[in-house]
Amino acid sequence: MDIPGWFVWLALGLAVLQALGLVPVFRRLRVSDSAVRFETRLDLLDVVASLLLFGGLVLSLAVAESWFWLTCAGFVLMTAVYAVKGVRWLHARQRRKA
Repeated sequence: MDIPGWFVWLALGLAVLQALGLVPVFRRLRVSDSAVRFETRLDLLDVVASLLLFGGLVLSLAVAESWFWLTCAGFVLMTAVYAVKGVRWLHARQRRKA
């Protein structure tokens, strides 16, 4: 089964959009509030995980050898980041109710 060339370009375009999403994250890292910086670091890890995921996908499609492990690493990192964000959100929600 041959992968269409437009799919590689679509995945590459999505990776470029994720890379452009790094600019506002880097700007927020300069804030003096430590809570905001921690959230920004989580956002930075989220973008890096997305780049790993898209990069592994593009490399798996464009190069003959398998780069699927890079996609799996991005997925695992993204899952961990969303788990931490969810725990922080639940903790903040319970603190508001109390």
